[in-house]
Amino acid sequence: MSSLPAIALYQPDIPQNLGAIIRLCACSGFALHIIEPCGFPLDDARIKRVGMDYVANVQLSKHASWEEFCRYATGEAKQLLLFTTKSNTPYTAHAFSAQDILLFGRESAGVPEEVHQRVEHRLTIPMPGGGRSLNLAMSAAMVTGEALRQLV
Repeated sequence: MSSLPAIALYQPDIPQNLGAIIRLCACSGFALHIIEPCGFPLDDARIKRVGMDYVANVQLSKHASWEEFCRYATGEAKQLLLFTTKSNTPYTAHAFSAQDILLFGRESAGVPEEVHQRVEHRLTIPMPGGGRSLNLAMSAAMVTGEALRQLV
């Protein structure tokens, strides 16, 4: 069992972001969960292509649906943290733990309301410059850095 959180991507749209997050997970020691369906074909060959040689160093799990992922998270007593612009709680205010799964939504649409209702915490990355949103891989890296700062 890992002593670090995991990252989960809800129906990712952009394979290049998946590749960057695979690399992030390999370097940080975080596990990665992909919640399907994705906005691109996702098979082992494509994962290997976008993840390059880093994918071999990642504990990667694919979940066929949101419901399947929730069964996994409940069975493993994981705490879901949704990163969203629809929150006023900054991610730096959260005390991260190994039981956390850092959940990021689709690049094009975020997550549906049912996902918002299921998670334990909704956190945001403050954007005082007034931007609408950050790149998915950049957001995941910022939050991963904070979790590592707190836990390592």
